[in-house]
Amino acid sequence: MSNSKISPKIIAIIPARGGSKGLPGKNIIPLGGKPLIAHSIETAKKSKLIERVIVTTDDEEIADVAREYGAEVPFIRPAELAQDDTPPDPVLKHTLQFLEEKEGIKPEIIVWLEPPCPFRTPEEIDEAVVLLQNDPEADSLRSVIEPFQNPFKSWTIDGKYLKPLIDIKGQALHTGPRQKTAKTYWQNGTIFLLRYDTIMKKGNFFGDKILPYIMSSDCFMDIDKKEDLELAEWYLKKIQKDGK
Repeated sequence: MSNSKISPKIIAIIPARGGSKGLPGKNIIPLGGKPLIAHSIETAKKSKLIERVIVTTDDEEIADVAREYGAEVPFIRPAELAQDDTPPDPVLKHTLQFLEEKEGIKPEIIVWLEPPCPFRTPEEIDEAVVLLQNDPEADSLRSVIEPFQNPFKSWTIDGKYLKPLIDIKGQALHTGPRQKTAKTYWQNGTIFLLRYDTIMKKGNFFGDKILPYIMSSDCFMDIDKKEDLELAEWYLKKIQKDGK
């Protein structure tokens, strides 16, 4: 196929497989009166920088819903790439290889948006895109929040006894004041960006240099079970009432 077609610089890819053990039908379960995946699609389409919104799914029903809300579903993902233990890397590679083979396009930046984290805004996505664009040495960007608990106070069990998870020789960080520990951040899965070459040439999502996009922890939600969905419904009503 000819490669004369102009490639979009920035595309959003939304992964949404059909199987979900924690919350069956999760990706199209209603949240605020619309399917969960619709929130990610609509937010991506409101971005000023994203040029195409593509859903990769193995499920025909999800595909129909995604198209209804304005996303492209150019293929049905093979079943072997939609298992419980399938990592995101081969799913993304499959999508990019399809676009290159069928349309001759190679986007510069991929915005990876997972439906279980619906509370992101178009403005946050665009800010993150600009951050990555402005740092040519960065391979990727991911959103992070301050952790709810200090990881330096975490423990594991070695045999039958507790052992500090983070053991720095000569420093009793688990018993000292938290002010003495390094500031840490927790990846929240809300926004993830990477360059085309990061996944296709370096072979993974992250590369060597990952930019942080620091978000507020009060809007984080990762819907994986019924209780998460109930909390998300409450939070959605709250932000709608507050006019945010």
